[in-house]
Amino acid sequence: MISEPMTLATDYILAAVAAVMGVLILRAAGGEDSRRWWGIAFIALALAAALGGTHHGFRLAALWKPTMLVLGVASAGMLAGSALATTRGRWRLALLALAAAKLAIYWIWVWRDDRFIWAVADTGSAFALVALAHLFAWRRPGSRWIVAGVAVSIAAAAVQASGVDLHRHFNHNDLYHLVQLGALVLYYRGVRMLADRR
Repeated sequence: MISEPMTLATDYILAAVAAVMGVLILRAAGGEDSRRWWGIAFIALALAAALGGTHHGFRLAALWKPTMLVLGVASAGMLAGSALATTRGRWRLALLALAAAKLAIYWIWVWRDDRFIWAVADTGSAFALVALAHLFAWRRPGSRWIVAGVAVSIAAAAVQASGVDLHRHFNHNDLYHLVQLGALVLYYRGVRMLADRR
């Protein structure tokens, strides 16, 4: 029996949309590494949503840690892609090193303590850095769309944190997934326009 059918369904919808967008981004990446990293982030998000939905729907505890670990890849991919699109030189190296270090620390931490709050902290810090990078490069192609995506992702996180359930079969996690779909559309629009800063 499915324990959280709507959470499973909305997670699977999020996974399907992120997977299609990720594949389209990777196919159209051309020579732009910024797009490749964002494509990896979309694919990682798709995998995390599929694993998370299965965890929620079928109460498969063994899937929780992989869900958490893959979320770190999504956050690191977003940051690396944004670093390549908005910076160069020492700033780029610093942001890329930070993305790698943040991922390593997150994995080590989550391996020992896989509470969801750590995914929120990791993703939140990535959103802050991604937004700052694109705000400083506001005129670069795609930056405005990505900043808008971060704003919608923050709104989605606020919905989830509120704990507000619209119906006993439609909880705050389900609403979060649907709002996050809007953020994915904005990210996708922006990422398709990204070009590595030369």
